[in-house]
Amino acid sequence: MRNDALIETPLKAGLSKIPKPFKWLFLLVLVYAMLLAVGLIGSGFKAATEDHARELFEYASNPIMGLIIGMVCTALIQSSSTVSSIIVAMVAGGLPITIAIPMMMGANIGTSITNTIVSLGHVADKEEFQRAFNAATIHDFFNIFAVLVFLPLEIAFGLLEHISAFMVSIAQSFSGTGGSAFNPIKAATSPVIDAVKTMLDSTPEIVAGLAKISLGLLLIIMSITYMGKVMKSLMVGRAREIIQNSLGRGAISGITSGTVVTVLVQSSSTTTSLMVPLVGNGVVTARAIYPFTLGANIGTCITALIAALAIEGPNALLALQIAFVHLVYNSLAVLVIYGMSFTRELPPKLSYQLSLKVAENKAYGLAYIVGVFFVIPLAAVFIIH
Repeated sequence: MRNDALIETPLKAGLSKIPKPFKWLFLLVLVYAMLLAVGLIGSGFKAATEDHARELFEYASNPIMGLIIGMVCTALIQSSSTVSSIIVAMVAGGLPITIAIPMMMGANIGTSITNTIVSLGHVADKEEFQRAFNAATIHDFFNIFAVLVFLPLEIAFGLLEHISAFMVSIAQSFSGTGGSAFNPIKAATSPVIDAVKTMLDSTPEIVAGLAKISLGLLLIIMSITYMGKVMKSLMVGRAREIIQNSLGRGAISGITSGTVVTVLVQSSSTTTSLMVPLVGNGVVTARAIYPFTLGANIGTCITALIAALAIEGPNALLALQIAFVHLVYNSLAVLVIYGMSFTRELPPKLSYQLSLKVAENKAYGLAYIVGVFFVIPLAAVFIIH
């Protein structure tokens, strides 16, 4: 009973009254809006940075800076799906993939803040708060370890760039098109993007570019936010069954279920945040939800892959490549960190020790959130520059 209430709580009362066929129609409109937004951001980014690309890219060329940008942006927006889609659009607009890869890694860390904030809802009860904070920060520590492992490998060997490029070549050989075939998504979004471009023809190119970026950002945040709400409304029963049947049934079941549920609700933040109250209330243990959380990291990659479908032109394959980077990075992180017994135990052990400290002094919890997600990244920006 407790599980049902926790999953249904986020749903809007008004949304639940809409007939299911209209929800599916609304979902299609939102997907179209997201694809349109990706096209607008890519077009706007290309126009706005054409004369200033070198300066802009040099600013973010340091991998640590790219990591911080992705991390802070996601912490502020609280949606890695949104930020990863924006990164795909920026690559389509000319952002080098070597800069985009650390941004994707940073987005993974930034999205963890949602779980930690949710755990604060149990702050009134010391034992509940300790359990909830433990569950929330497992995700944080796992994503931080993933960066510590894979960012140096990427800087030294271009690991993710090479693997994703190979995947793109395979996808290209299967399509047999070389990227020049008719793209129905591009055909559907081009008339609107061209109309916006025509409206802005009389303005300076950089102003027009910034206007398209702003419109695209607004549209992508709105569309992905409501996509999550509609998907939860449509899939809540199925997601609930998957969660109930998977928790405590082993690593493969947990990872698979976390992936599937996140694809269904289109939000890793939602998936992992649903688990925090379950642990806080003693329904399951933090250890039991650990694999489920890792699956959520993989499931959230679907949004960037969908966004890449909206791209056509010289950078279309690069946009697809950065979407593959997201998938490869999250999948390899699970295989490497969770696959080895020593590294597997580090996130739950560290999160447990931290949760004991925070339960004793709640100020540590606030200091952890502000410090890890904002103060340390911003301090690093000033040090680097």
